[in-house]
Amino acid sequence: MPPDSPSPADIEALIQRCLRGDQLAWDAIVKQYWRKVFNVAYKFVGKHDEAEDLAQDIFLKIFKSLDTFDRRANFQTWLISISRNLCIDHYRSVRKERETIDRDVDANELTPASHEASPMAALEQRDRVGLLRQALAALPETLRTAVVMRDIQELSYQEIAEKLRLPEGTVKSRINRGRTELARQIRKLRGDDYSPSRASLKRTGAY
Repeated sequence: MPPDSPSPADIEALIQRCLRGDQLAWDAIVKQYWRKVFNVAYKFVGKHDEAEDLAQDIFLKIFKSLDTFDRRANFQTWLISISRNLCIDHYRSVRKERETIDRDVDANELTPASHEASPMAALEQRDRVGLLRQALAALPETLRTAVVMRDIQELSYQEIAEKLRLPEGTVKSRINRGRTELARQIRKLRGDDYSPSRASLKRTGAY
């Protein structure tokens, strides 16, 4: 076994300490396996900062699942398996969010109409902007703020977390809920009953 690879007995001792609330033991596990989990995340998202965020979320879920680890199994194999499954869940969640935004919300429409646009096009755009603003106004303030900061102001999750003084996980949750609610409000205002099979999906870059 490679010298930098802990033995099953070492891992078991660290797990037991973690379950007793020993932060140093958990730090040791994260340090040992961070690169492996990060590499799995990076293969799914392809961006360093997003992979770091995803790896942090994965480790949080692993920490919460430590008591379910079957001691007869290999810890690294278990950890990597969980990481891959969570990355798959993340990919599916992001794809669903993007489809929702692409189908119902175009954040670019919140920008002023081009001066070169025809009068009819400018009027249509103002109507869409008005619809989006109505939908945003219907959101709870916490969700509206998160969506505007992410999709309109294009701030990073970390920047939003710092400005709102919230954990990044809370920020991401508010953004996800806000986007879903915004799409629902737009459908409600339009009087439409959109479904993924009927709506045409277009790339907006809102995410």
